[in-house]
Amino acid sequence: MTSAKIVVAGGFGAGKTTFVGSVSEIVPLTTEAMMTDASTGIDNLDATPKKSTTTVAMDFGRVSLDADLILYLFGTPGQQRFWFMWDDLVRGAIGAVVLADTRRLADSFAPVDFFEDRGLPYIVGVNCFDGILQHDINDVREALSIDPSIPIVRCDARDRESTKQTLITLVEYAMRQWIALRAANAR
Repeated sequence: MTSAKIVVAGGFGAGKTTFVGSVSEIVPLTTEAMMTDASTGIDNLDATPKKSTTTVAMDFGRVSLDADLILYLFGTPGQQRFWFMWDDLVRGAIGAVVLADTRRLADSFAPVDFFEDRGLPYIVGVNCFDGILQHDINDVREALSIDPSIPIVRCDARDRESTKQTLITLVEYAMRQWIALRAANAR
């Protein structure tokens, strides 16, 4: 049996808690807190006016991709004031899924930069709110300046099969990166 740690990151309201919860085989651990008036003017709710809670530490879930592979999922908080926790959350991770909300694509720059700076393999999951892909994947790639070798996938954070496929894409990509690095070091 092999286990691996995966980080699910993205901007505020991108669907990280929903993503972890939709695929987890256990009741996910969440650190959701009610949003208060103190966040007025800090947390932009324009794209998510019904959002009433926010992750203040992390989300945690577990999923078996195979009889021999278990993934432990760690969802990051999205707001900048909680980013100090990200370094601890990514320690030991094999890779990350950056959930992108095309209604606020600029919120994806910081997570992409974070993983690129640390050399951690990541993919981008374009979360299809209401089941609709608002922008072409190639347009998202260009807007975020994502290298063509990095997978960008369409996903629906509410749908178990969609999130599972996104995780499979990440694991396959992380393995290819690891094998390439190992081969380069063997020379």
